Amino acid sequence: MLKSSAVVASMTMLSRVLGLLRDIVFAITIGAAASADAFFVAFKIPNFLRRLFAEGAFSQAFVPVLAEYKKQGSLQAVKGLIDRVAGCLGSVLLLLTGLAVLGSPAFAAVFAPGFWDQPEKFALTAQLIKITFPYLLLISMTGMAGAILNSYDRFAVPAFTPVLLNLSLIGAALAAVPWFDEPTFALAWGVFTAGVVQLLFQLPFLQRIHMVPRPIVDWRDPGVRRILLLMAPAIFGVSVGQINLMLDTVIASLLPSGSVSWLYYSDRLSELPLGVFGVAVATVILPNLSRQHAADSFRAFNATLDWALRCICLMAIPAALALIVLAEPILLTLFYYGDVLTQRDMEMASLSLRAYAGGLLAFMLVKVLAPGYFARQDMKTPVKIGIYAMASNMALNVMLVIPLHTLCQAGHVGLALATTISAFLNAGLLLRGLRREGVYNPRPGWGRIALAMLLANTLMVVLLVVLSGQFQGWVGWSWWRRLLYLGLICLAGLFAYATALFAGGLRPGDLRR
Repeated sequence: MLKSSAVVASMTMLSRVLGLLRDIVFAITIGAAASADAFFVAFKIPNFLRRLFAEGAFSQAFVPVLAEYKKQGSLQAVKGLIDRVAGCLGSVLLLLTGLAVLGSPAFAAVFAPGFWDQPEKFALTAQLIKITFPYLLLISMTGMAGAILNSYDRFAVPAFTPVLLNLSLIGAALAAVPWFDEPTFALAWGVFTAGVVQLLFQLPFLQRIHMVPRPIVDWRDPGVRRILLLMAPAIFGVSVGQINLMLDTVIASLLPSGSVSWLYYSDRLSELPLGVFGVAVATVILPNLSRQHAADSFRAFNATLDWALRCICLMAIPAALALIVLAEPILLTLFYYGDVLTQRDMEMASLSLRAYAGGLLAFMLVKVLAPGYFARQDMKTPVKIGIYAMASNMALNVMLVIPLHTLCQAGHVGLALATTISAFLNAGLLLRGLRREGVYNPRPGWGRIALAMLLANTLMVVLLVVLSGQFQGWVGWSWWRRLLYLGLICLAGLFAYATALFAGGLRPGDLRR
């Protein structure tokens, strides 16, 4: 599994690096203006629903059922399930897409109510939704194709596919923007194009394993019904973090102009380690956990979860600490060019980045703990936990946003803090549930690893703080000087962390199953 995780992580790293380049281009072309807020909302809506229909609830319900069909049924039965799931999922998405395109003002009002008193901004958001929303249909079918490939241990292709989204958006920003009076329309068409390209890219690889779907709409099929029963509660169980982020966008639309953009840029940076490490590990363990559960291999199931948790702790904690210490220099290096984004934009985004980074460990833990339930087709427990986390997030939004907005015009930081706290609640309850049910018991060696991590993270933070003493002059530096200095600091921190882990007795063999 370490090799498979490394493949997924490397492909995801490529995607995330291009994603950062994409966001740099966004910062140069649209900045944090009102039109940027409109585009980010229009882009987030199909992205949010994609997490439910593709990578989130659907995937977590579909993969375990597909694993059972592979183990117990014939190739014809597996293909029949895939055909019927594609037909039913596609029909629902087609209907939803049609409703969204026709009723885009209603979607804009629901997801960005704060734009209502700004007619031009609201109208632009509604127009952009018409273009971006079909991406949901395309990327959800792409997500289904990726789930099939992952179930057959073809992890590289689905992990590489998001690269095409970033390339499409970069191309749209650089080549198509001059053709539009409003630059965000070029980006919206880039989103639509990316959906088409991503779906077409995966079809040849499905053909190699003879699993290209031929959609059949059959709601009475037993496999489809089982997936629907599992999927309904899984919407809450796996997507609580995304729902919380979407609620943040709704509330941010009520805050001063620029708040949506500040949250977008900071969230994108916190998503980098989450996507590279957290999603990579979670992607690999779900098919393995599903197979181990189907084979009644309880010892292997526990070992897989323990391996995933060790990997997450080793990667999430240093990444979170580095983002907290280097928040403003990273934002200045990546996004501060010209007059589109101001120094105040960078300061505000750095505050929310630190708040999001504080919850990075919890975000990653949820990614790997939730499959411990879904692989066993237990969807009810994560739903209950998800409801508790979502309720706490909403309560914390009220408790934190209003005071921070009143005191220092930084209400968006309260949104990020609320998301972080609720994520720790979510992860803690998921872990406690697995322990209570006897599904997970920590294996020997955690004490030694914890001591090594404490030493390594302490040394890394001290080094980063010392080296970051020159940040006052970064605003006036050229882009290449910022990039060079930041790169040297990050390399020094990584070297210190790895060296301290080795000195603490941790070896590569400790990460192998």
